[in-house]
Amino acid sequence: MRAIALAYTRRELSPDRALAQAQIAPQLLQDDQARITAWQMEQVSGAAMRELDDEALGWFSRRLPWGSYGMLARASISAPQLGVALARWCRHHGLIADDITLTLSVQGDSAKIAIAEHRDLGSLREFCLVSVLRNIHGLACWYIDSRIPLLSAQFGFAAPAHAEAYGVLFRAPATFNAAQTSIEFDARYLALPLRRDEAALRQMLQHALPLTVLQYRRDRLLVQRVRQLLGAPQTGPGGHGGHAAAALPLHSAETLAHLLHVSPRTLHRQLKEEGATLQGLKDEVRQSRAMDLLHRTDRPIKQVAEAAGFVNEKSFIRAFRSWTGHSPAEYRRHARAAA
Repeated sequence: MRAIALAYTRRELSPDRALAQAQIAPQLLQDDQARITAWQMEQVSGAAMRELDDEALGWFSRRLPWGSYGMLARASISAPQLGVALARWCRHHGLIADDITLTLSVQGDSAKIAIAEHRDLGSLREFCLVSVLRNIHGLACWYIDSRIPLLSAQFGFAAPAHAEAYGVLFRAPATFNAAQTSIEFDARYLALPLRRDEAALRQMLQHALPLTVLQYRRDRLLVQRVRQLLGAPQTGPGGHGGHAAAALPLHSAETLAHLLHVSPRTLHRQLKEEGATLQGLKDEVRQSRAMDLLHRTDRPIKQVAEAAGFVNEKSFIRAFRSWTGHSPAEYRRHARAAA
């Protein structure tokens, strides 16, 4: 709110009307303990953007007239995949505001959106960089109708007094005094198709700000991410070295939920929405690992059972028979005879 009020001051205007529309008493701007709701943020920001005719709220050396970010969204919405849409957004953003440059890059399994600064953004720097990242992240989630959990967030400035708020804004480990301001996420989201059309865009632009405030609940890659965590072999004391196969971790719902930054209840609900269950995914990963080891190696059944995450050989044989109709030894013989 203080940054928005400063944008008014620089234009020799008063923010009182926008504050009143959001039911924010002007004296609260002097109170370090004062807080606002998401609705109030939407109201005051929308009013300020219209009154100042600047959707950037004073961040840049030239104004971004009302409708600028809507124009960027329209230029990207015809993209077949999220990666193409974000690349367009980053490129087009530089055409309307050359104070910063946004870039999308991929390295291994991680995608990064970074901001390069080309001039001193002054006292509005933090508000600008945080808002730009939240804008593009929120829009990316909306494009594919999915939460995109962040792996990390880096900021090129010192930790502010309100650094704890970054855990709410980005739901990821935050690093300050970084070389560059950026966010990172699983690159697989870039391959997801856009699920929005022009009609949906028009409706969204009427109330766009919640995209930068409220987190999406649905995660369209949740099943893949759970399967990946379950399929990652243990590398700690519980695993095996040398020529033995490392054991699959027996992650509980609580452990997986913690790793995915959701509650166990949310994890089960979202898996159900995607037509999956945690037990079913565990069985799928264990079965795949066991069949691969039986077909590819000569390891004893007991070692295969342990590597597939079973506590003993007997429970493994029982489960394997329920999956395939054969015992592990029978499956190995049949598989090798067919080969």
